[in-house]
Amino acid sequence: MLSLDEKLAIATSFPELARKDVSLGRINFHYLESDYEKTTVLYHLHPNGNGFVYAEYIPGCTVDAKGLINIRDYSEDELREIIAKSIQSLTRGGSPKISKVEEVQAPQEEIWVDEDGNTLSVTFVEDLWYIYAGENLDCAFETYEEVQEYLEEEGFNKK
Repeated sequence: MLSLDEKLAIATSFPELARKDVSLGRINFHYLESDYEKTTVLYHLHPNGNGFVYAEYIPGCTVDAKGLINIRDYSEDELREIIAKSIQSLTRGGSPKISKVEEVQAPQEEIWVDEDGNTLSVTFVEDLWYIYAGENLDCAFETYEEVQEYLEEEGFNKK
């Protein structure tokens, strides 16, 4: 197993990736030039050597519910290859499952209202969609489609 430092060295060798330190000493790397809403390539690289790569659109990869594969035991060559494939999958033409029509652009903020006049706001930050009731976080989702489904089931309409 590669150490965190070895995995970081590999990740930083891809100049198109941007590092973002997150909680508990974990590190994400984003492909900011992604043609899609999704930008995370490396997710939660951990000091213990564990981590994930976004591989939902890479043919032949078995992924979890979030489209990730665990890279804990990957060799240097395997890790370089899967990172390169992940970046390619986030480039137009590299991801056959998402068409330009299906792609959703992230709004700065949306307001949703129910029939009683209750309002919720929806914002996209980093990799998640957040729904707020006033200043209180109601819930968070990974895709805009999940947000729409949830709000419509709860009786809200976009203002």
